[in-house]
Amino acid sequence: MTPLYLKRGEERRLRTGHPWVYNNELDVGRARLRGLPPGEPVELRDHRGEPLASAYANPHSLIAARIVSREPGVRLERGLLAERIGAADALRRREFDSPYYRMVFGESDALPGLIADRYGDVAVVQITTAGMDRVKAELVDVLRTDLGFRTVVLRNDTPARSLEGLEASTEVVGEPIGETITVEEGGGVFEAAPLAGQKTGWYYDHRSNRARLASRVAGKRVLDLYSYTGAWGIRCALGGASEVRCIDSSANAIELVERNAVRNGVADRVRAERSDAVRALKALRSAGERFDVVVLDPPAFIRRRKDRTKGFEAYRRANGLAIQLLAPGGRLVSASCSAHLERTKHLEIIARVSHPLGLHPRVMEEGGQDRDHPVHPALPETGYLRAFFVEYA
Repeated sequence: MTPLYLKRGEERRLRTGHPWVYNNELDVGRARLRGLPPGEPVELRDHRGEPLASAYANPHSLIAARIVSREPGVRLERGLLAERIGAADALRRREFDSPYYRMVFGESDALPGLIADRYGDVAVVQITTAGMDRVKAELVDVLRTDLGFRTVVLRNDTPARSLEGLEASTEVVGEPIGETITVEEGGGVFEAAPLAGQKTGWYYDHRSNRARLASRVAGKRVLDLYSYTGAWGIRCALGGASEVRCIDSSANAIELVERNAVRNGVADRVRAERSDAVRALKALRSAGERFDVVVLDPPAFIRRRKDRTKGFEAYRRANGLAIQLLAPGGRLVSASCSAHLERTKHLEIIARVSHPLGLHPRVMEEGGQDRDHPVHPALPETGYLRAFFVEYA
């Protein structure tokens, strides 16, 4: 394995468990990074030459190396994939009663560059790094042969692939599937779109937060913004909400909301509307509409650090408009999937938009990502999800 040498002192972060090496941490004079094929197995060494870890490298990425093992000489190959994917799936099976969950969550499961969601006997996979892409065939074989999936969907169209010099593609291996597959959650059955929908087709990360809200909405009027396929709104309807309004800008998502409402027997209480969320908020405010609960679960407005200023303003505007639609004593669920929106900044946004309106916000509960999205303690980016349940006087 090609050795990569770190500069003096740069090994300290690795020794505390961090799984990445940045290109500016390498000793350029001794580290033969340039010219290596993307995804090449390497051995990380400190400035004295002492082995630190096995990894795979990419000379074209800011993250120059991702650790595979703390032991030297370990390569990302079929045996290691089978061991770690099997362990990740076993962990989820102990936590969940049915086979619907995020099965692999990248570095948190010691599988950098791999996301895999389980939908019964269908696995939907995202490969985001060159190192994992090199073992794609072995990965698919493990999923189909060792774990018994009848179909593996490779949703390799995430923007992160371009940062690694990888092309975007979508591929189905195994038995063909239709445009949608089913997901079971909270006593409901939903259609998800793994081939054309967002990410892998469903967002398992908010499952526990949806359950928390659904248990408190009986008889309430609910507005679900950025609803996607209606996971929040329809679970509220199943929880006894008197009326649910779902709003999303995607025609395909709205069609799935309507179909999911029918499938779950709540179509009489769920109304789906295609619209930009901010435009819809302004229109509802002008019409004098009020809701007991407003769910604000937008896409990541801050994908990179350089987007922070623009992203903060987007969160401020959306939250500020949302609370204006609350009935007296109403509840806002303010969610964020932006790792770059810190907890304190999120709370500051809620406070800042509430004060000018003379409203008194009280955060009653705080939710994070569900148990199938475990947090790597040395990699804060893996703890990306947050939901504040805010009551207004």
